[in-house]
Amino acid sequence: MKKRIWRIIIGAVVFIAAFIVDLDIEWLEIALFAAGYIVVGGDVVTKAIRNIFKGKMFDENFLMSIATIGAFFIGEYPEGVAVMLFYQIGELFQSYAVDKSRKSIASLMDIRPDYANVKRGDELVKVDPDEVHVGDIIVIKAGEKIPLDARVIEGNSLVDTSALTGESVPREVGAGSEILSGCININGVITAEVTKEFEESTVSKILDLVENASSKKSRSEQFITKFARFYTPAVVTVAVLLAIVPPLVISGASFSDWVYRALSFLVVSCPCALVISIPLSFFGGIGGASRKGVLVKGGNFLEALAQTEIIVFDKTGTLTKGVFNVQEIHPVGEYSKEELLELAAYAESYSNHPISLSLKRAYGKEIDNRRISDVEEISGHGVSATVDGKKVLAGNTKLMEKKNIVYYKGELTGTAVHIAVDNQYAGYIIIADEVKEDSKQAIEKLKAANVKQTVMLTGDNKNVSEKVARELGFDKVYAELLPGDKVERLEELFAQKSVKGKLAFVGDGINDAPVLARADIGIAMGGLGSDAAIEAADIVIMTDEPSKIATAMKVSKNTLKIAYQNIFFAIGIKMAVLILSAIGLTTMWAAIFADVGVTVIAILNAFRALNIKNLE
Repeated sequence: MKKRIWRIIIGAVVFIAAFIVDLDIEWLEIALFAAGYIVVGGDVVTKAIRNIFKGKMFDENFLMSIATIGAFFIGEYPEGVAVMLFYQIGELFQSYAVDKSRKSIASLMDIRPDYANVKRGDELVKVDPDEVHVGDIIVIKAGEKIPLDARVIEGNSLVDTSALTGESVPREVGAGSEILSGCININGVITAEVTKEFEESTVSKILDLVENASSKKSRSEQFITKFARFYTPAVVTVAVLLAIVPPLVISGASFSDWVYRALSFLVVSCPCALVISIPLSFFGGIGGASRKGVLVKGGNFLEALAQTEIIVFDKTGTLTKGVFNVQEIHPVGEYSKEELLELAAYAESYSNHPISLSLKRAYGKEIDNRRISDVEEISGHGVSATVDGKKVLAGNTKLMEKKNIVYYKGELTGTAVHIAVDNQYAGYIIIADEVKEDSKQAIEKLKAANVKQTVMLTGDNKNVSEKVARELGFDKVYAELLPGDKVERLEELFAQKSVKGKLAFVGDGINDAPVLARADIGIAMGGLGSDAAIEAADIVIMTDEPSKIATAMKVSKNTLKIAYQNIFFAIGIKMAVLILSAIGLTTMWAAIFADVGVTVIAILNAFRALNIKNLE
């Protein structure tokens, strides 16, 4: 950026000086314009020559070079320098736009590390993460970002992975633990051995996914690429014919006049506005989506999102928090809710099963192990323990039936832990996964965005699934499905969409990999810390909020609108000025506007794709 700015400034100063200074010596005037041209356009000519040898002849560098050098040959020195000067200004705008988009992505995720503390002998040296190599020993102090993927060799700490995974609970790490770049070390000091260089690290890959998303082009971008491939050689051929044929067949026509028209025609014909602004629109849209916590892995997926007719959701971990909590307590007989929960928590105190942990979490008090004895875990059934001299059974219906205890058999929405004390039924506790705060809002927003069907596919039991589906407003729900069953249901749903319509599947990015791969668009919720999630999904919701899908759809539609505006505007203006140039009604200055002016306007319009303030 700095080099280009200085090149433009120096070139512009020399160009203005050649205009202002009244020189009677013609060669000196030509030398000044030539100096200005070399400063501002030398790199363009060099690229054009290099690309010719690579077989890439008909690009914007070639068109700019042939048009401006041709202008010098017919004595139009100011126009030759001006075309190149304004072309470089257009390129500067493009670089600025891309740079701004990259910075917005990096600042949003706030995961790019600034430095690494490398251990060299007995000293710690602060260096750029790019300069650290595999095998180097780094030290991460409390509050610092982990600069590179590494393996802990000394120290214990809690690590905040929320920037990568959306997981709010810190992860405990110690010797042997793998740590990912971009996470934050919360309390202890960690010494670790680097396992990947910065370019291969998790944080770098995530940023690279966005910055290079243009490699997966949308149909609009593919159209422009194909259009430029045929369009550019065609206009070069027309320009050559325009310069040669009329002077040969029209009496009194001068070669210099028709060469000037042909050169103007060439300047106008440069497809820069399209080649730059359309990918830039999608890049801006991808950057805008990132600022809202949505990582889109290519312009093709961003475009497809606007055409989504059916959105299919997994339930656990996608619409719900994936954390079991006590929802209801139903005592029977002499026990209160508090007493029933206490007995269950004590009976389950030695187990690390998620249900046991939820009971202990709900109890919230310290367990006094002196009150417990004779603990027995009954596989697939529950536990048996003696608490304060009473025999307590806590488990599922199989446990109650095995012990011949009469229990409540009504319809329950959740996982029920039945409790018996001294072989007498004492009640049950309902444990269920909590629905995310914005899940209902997400479905409402998607319906408002004209999504035709919202469907839930889940392996959870029918009662729980139907209750959640009703609560959130789903059109259809299919429960108690195995991963293979989900793919079959997805195939059925494919038959219900239109030819151009798309089907998106939203899951956790790991367990639902087959369905994510089969869907037109795979969307992973909060799975950014996993290589499997990054590979399986086309879009990742970094914030773990389902409502962000509707936001991403708005960004997608806004981006497409801007891209189409640029296509029609650029082609319309260029065609008009091309015709006027061919019949000699415009000068090269008009041609400069039709090329660089249109490019700058299209780029400024593409900037709007980054503005996502009103798209929530």
